[in-house]
Amino acid sequence: MLSPSVPSDAACDASDFGAAFGFAGGEWRLSPCRALWWAEEQALVVADLHLEKASWYAKHGQFLPPYDSRETLERLTAAQAATGACRIYALGDSFHDSQGPMRLESGAADLLEALARRAEVVWITGNHDEGLADSTLPGTVAEELTIRGIALRHIAEPGTQGAELSGHFHPKLRLRLQGRLISRPCAVLAGNRMILPAHGTLTGGLDASAPPIREALAPERKLEALVTASGKVLRFPLPA
Repeated sequence: MLSPSVPSDAACDASDFGAAFGFAGGEWRLSPCRALWWAEEQALVVADLHLEKASWYAKHGQFLPPYDSRETLERLTAAQAATGACRIYALGDSFHDSQGPMRLESGAADLLEALARRAEVVWITGNHDEGLADSTLPGTVAEELTIRGIALRHIAEPGTQGAELSGHFHPKLRLRLQGRLISRPCAVLAGNRMILPAHGTLTGGLDASAPPIREALAPERKLEALVTASGKVLRFPLPA
């Protein structure tokens, strides 16, 4: 059951998880803060946090405000409070590089420790953070998992016949409305497979209909972008 009690300045609240849609035989809810609520598992599923991306850029001479990790974890904490999730599945690229956990600034580290006391955190490894297994992060680390017949992995595997949740591509829906180009993070749904939007604050995005996404979800040809707005999940067919 969703909790109505969340901080007033949170990026997610219980009403953000109000619109349900069907996927892989179950009921799911996608919030505007780009977290997926899995009711059967009492779990949140997120992808591509890219924690400590700003500090990685700083190491290479491009200085950015060092608050991206804190903002991302504040949003994830608010989503956990809104849902009462017992566990959190992070689908890879949770850190921007393998040294990211060691650079995690103290405010963000405190948020992560508090979050891990409230919910079990399961880290799926991605191409950016393959060293997670050697870190001292709270929670457990796995290359991929299968829960209730649904594969949880970082990158979608072309030709997969079973249900699958993944990340990696940071999909965005781009629309031209009244002469304006609008871009919004979205999930991409292809039958019983879904690519989640990036949950991280400091992340770019790939057009949801781009060839790499279509290739990853092959052979499925019917793709839809899912965007949550005003308590509803909006579906946009993606052009071939």
